[in-house]
Amino acid sequence: MEFIDLKAQYQAGRENINARIQAVLDHGQYIMGPEVEELEARLAAFTGARHCITVSSGTEALLISLMALGIEPGDEVITTPFSFIATAEAIVLLGATPVFVDIDPATCNIDPTLIEENISGRTRAIMPVSLYGQPADMEAINAIARRHGLCVIEDAAQSFGATYGGKRSCNLSAIGCTSFFPSKPLGCYGDGGAIFTSDAQLATAMREIRIHGQSQRYVHTRIGVGGRMDTLQCAIVLAKLDQFDWELKQRARAAASYDALLSGKVGLVARPRDRSSVFAQYTVVVDERDRVRAALHEAGIPSAVHYPVPMHLQPAYARWSEPDSAPVAQAMAARVLSLPMGPYLDDTSIGRVCATLLRAAGANAPACRRD
Repeated sequence: MEFIDLKAQYQAGRENINARIQAVLDHGQYIMGPEVEELEARLAAFTGARHCITVSSGTEALLISLMALGIEPGDEVITTPFSFIATAEAIVLLGATPVFVDIDPATCNIDPTLIEENISGRTRAIMPVSLYGQPADMEAINAIARRHGLCVIEDAAQSFGATYGGKRSCNLSAIGCTSFFPSKPLGCYGDGGAIFTSDAQLATAMREIRIHGQSQRYVHTRIGVGGRMDTLQCAIVLAKLDQFDWELKQRARAAASYDALLSGKVGLVARPRDRSSVFAQYTVVVDERDRVRAALHEAGIPSAVHYPVPMHLQPAYARWSEPDSAPVAQAMAARVLSLPMGPYLDDTSIGRVCATLLRAAGANAPACRRD
C-alpha cells in the first residue's frame, strides 16, 4: 500500500501528461514558455483571484509574497507553530520575527481568538496555514487584520481546491500561496508553487521579484530572486488539472469512508460546515502513537506524522518563543497521525487501514467535535 499513490495517478493520466511534456520538448521554451501563462490563467480562473503568479516552490511563494509587502528586519508576522517549517522560514529569511500563536485543538489550525493579543506595533501581516487540506477560520482572521491594518497571507500549500464560505482557498485573503510539490493534492513532478492576489500592484511586484526584480530585461527595479516555475512543471500541472475535479471528489469519497469507520472511535480533525477539505492528509488523533504506528507498519500500512515537533520548539526557531507558549500545538504534535490518502485509494484498503488502526488504538479515544 502506498501512502500517496502517485504511480496510479500517472497511469490514469499518462497520455495527457506525456503529450504535455512532449509539447514542451518540441518547442524548447523551458523557461517562461507558453504553458506558464496558460497555467496562470487557468489557476486564476479556478480560484476566482484576478492574478496568479507561478513560482519555483511553495516556500518561494511565501518569500516573494512577504517581499512584495516590504517585510523587513524588525517587522513581525503572526503565524501558527503547527505546520511545515517553510512557513516560519520565509519570515526569518527576511530578518522579520515569527510570532507563533497556538492552534485550535479541534481543527489544528491557528486559533483566531488568540491572534489579537499577540499583535504589536511591529506586526505587519498574519500568515495562517490551511492545514491538512482545509482553510483556517479566514473570516475571523480577515476581520482582525482589517481592524489593525494588516495583510493576510494564506499559506494554502495543502489546501488548493478547498473552499471556505463558498470561495476557493487561495482567494480568501489579500494573498494566497500554494505548493505543487508532488504529494500535494495538485502536484507536479518536482518543485513548483503559485501566488494568488486580486491586487494589481502586488501582482506586478511579485512578477518582478520572481525574475530577479526585473521590470524589463536587464532593468532591475526591485530586489528579487530566481523564483520562476519551469515550463515542464507547468505543463504537468496543466495535464493534472484536467482530472483534478474528479480527484477532489474521490478524495472526499475516501474521507467519507474513513469517517464512517472511525467516527466516534478515534479522534478526528474537525471539519466545520462552512468549509471543505481536499484532504491533503487524513489525520487522526491517538494516544501511544508510536505503538499504533508500529502496528500499522507491521501490517504493511504506511503512515506519517504532520508534524512531530512544533516550529517554536525547533532548535533554529526557539529564540523567538518560550517553550510553553503553544501548549495545544505541543500536545497535538504528540498525538496526530496521518493515514494513507488519495483519489486512488479504494474502500477495501481503507477498511484494512481502519481495522488495523482500531485494534492498535483500542478504539477508545474521544472523537473531536465536527463543528
